Amino acid sequence: AQLVESGGGLAQPGGSQRLSCAASGFTPAYTAIGWFRGKDREAVSCISISDGSTYYSDSVKGRFTISRDDAKDTVYLQMNSLQPEDTDIYYCNVDCDPYYDGPYYGRPDLSSWGQGIQVTVSS
Repeated sequence: AQLVESGGGLAQPGGSQRLSCAASGFTPAYTAIGWFRGKDREAVSCISISDGSTYYSDSVKGRFTISRDDAKDTVYLQMNSLQPEDTDIYYCNVDCDPYYDGPYYGRPDLSSWGQGIQVTVSS
């Protein structure tokens, strides 16, 4: 199984970026996929494959939008109104819960974590 993140880089406060994550080789097929950030793997957003339900952390709600392209096995994170506190390394993974209510963190022991991608918000 492999997850390959792309996008990211430097953005100015108030700016936008889009992250992409291509998933491959997951057997059985995953039921949700999402984004985490930081060494603690704070859950940022998650989307259900079956019904499209979404989860957003309170810190990004209203600014970030998660979407997926099932034909490409790719999930996107559109990040708008970026703030310096959004600066972090972002990771995608399939072990997320789109129905959860409240903050949560990904399991750091999962072998499916990719290298992550740096997002820096600075003027």
